[in-house]
Amino acid sequence: MLTLTFLGVGSAFSKRNHHSNALIEIWSTSPDKQSGPDDTLLLDFGSVGPIAIDQLKNKPGFEYLNRGGIVDYNKIRNIFVSHQHADHIGGLEELAFMNVFVLSNGNTEDAFKPRIISSMNILVNLWDTSLKGGMSPLPGRYALLQDYFYILALRSTASGYEPFQLGGRYKFEIFPTDHIRIERKYDWPSYGVCFTDTETGESVFFSGDTRFDFESYEPMMTKAKLCFHDTQLSGDTASVHALLSELRTMPDEVKKRTLCYHYGDAWDDPEFSFVNDEFAGFAQPHERYVLFD
Repeated sequence: MLTLTFLGVGSAFSKRNHHSNALIEIWSTSPDKQSGPDDTLLLDFGSVGPIAIDQLKNKPGFEYLNRGGIVDYNKIRNIFVSHQHADHIGGLEELAFMNVFVLSNGNTEDAFKPRIISSMNILVNLWDTSLKGGMSPLPGRYALLQDYFYILALRSTASGYEPFQLGGRYKFEIFPTDHIRIERKYDWPSYGVCFTDTETGESVFFSGDTRFDFESYEPMMTKAKLCFHDTQLSGDTASVHALLSELRTMPDEVKKRTLCYHYGDAWDDPEFSFVNDEFAGFAQPHERYVLFD
C-alpha cells in the first residue's frame, strides 16, 4: 500500500494551512495493521514543515513520528526536492540538525542520514545557494551536504530523468514543470512527480509547482487514477502557478479525479464552493490518502 498525507496544502504565503509538503508512506499491509510504515518519503519540506509535522505526530495513526514529545526525524527515510523555493526546502536545516544534534546527541558520525533525491541541476546548487550558510559550520570543521544526507542524483535520459523506486514496487518518475521562466520554458529547474504501482500499472499524478501546462502533462493526468494539482485561486496568467480558472478548462473526467492543493487562505470563501462539485475537491492537510492498496 502507498499513502500520501499532506503536511500542509497552502501556498507559499498561506497562514492557515501550512506549506504544500507531503508525506509518502509505504506499507507491506496497511496503516491499521502496522505500528509504522516500511519506508517514508517527504515530497519537499518547507519553512513551516517542522511545525506541520510536529502537529501530525499527535494525530491518530502517526504516533510513530513521536519520540518522547518531539518529532522522530529518523523515521523520514527519503526526501524529494522539487525545487529551491523556501516553502519547499526551508525545513531541511531543522530536519538535519535534529538528526545530528538532538536525536544523536551531537554525534555526527553516528547520526541518521536520510536520502535526499532530486535532479542533478537542483542538487548541485542546493548546498551552495540555499543550505550552506547555516549548515556548513560544525564544531571544529566545515560540513558538506553529504554530512547530513545520502544523495541520489537522478540522471537525465533521452526521455526525461531516470525514475527511482521505493518498496520494490512503487516507481517515481519526475517531469519538468513550467513554474518560473528566466528566458524560456523549463530553464529554471522545478519538477512534478508521477507515481506508478508497477504491479497493477495504476498511476497518480502530482503536479508540483507549475503554471497551467495541461498540454504537456495531459497524457499523465488522463491515465492517472488520481491527480493532485497546484492551484492559485485568483489572479492573471502572469502567475507562476496554475489559476483555478485555467484548471476549470480541463476535461470533466480529469477534473473529477483532481484534488486541488497549494491554494491560498480564501479557499473556504463561498465563491469557491463549486470546487467540491466540479473537482474531487480541495486536498486536506493531515488526511491520509490511499494511492494504491
